[in-house]
Amino acid sequence: MAKGKVAQVIGTVVDIEFPPDELPALYNAIEIPMDSGKVVLEVQEHTGNNRVRCLALSPTDGLERGAEAIDTGAALTVPVGKATLGRLFNVMGEP
Repeated sequence: MAKGKVAQVIGTVVDIEFPPDELPALYNAIEIPMDSGKVVLEVQEHTGNNRVRCLALSPTDGLERGAEAIDTGAALTVPVGKATLGRLFNVMGEP
């Protein structure tokens, strides 16, 4: 799992810089640990200069430049099957 640093935060849009040749794939989930929990983002664009532009799926309050961002290596997923039939989930697959 690649680790990067937050370069810019504009509302729910977050730019993250990763080491060369370690850019996460489009639609990968990125997690940023914080004291109040974690911020989950989804990669939307490779902007060049080893940066990706992400859309935050949880509040970005308190998120600062330089914060560590961790590529989960996979896209967001939600559970499926009879046990989940008729149930409601948030965008991150949590009940």
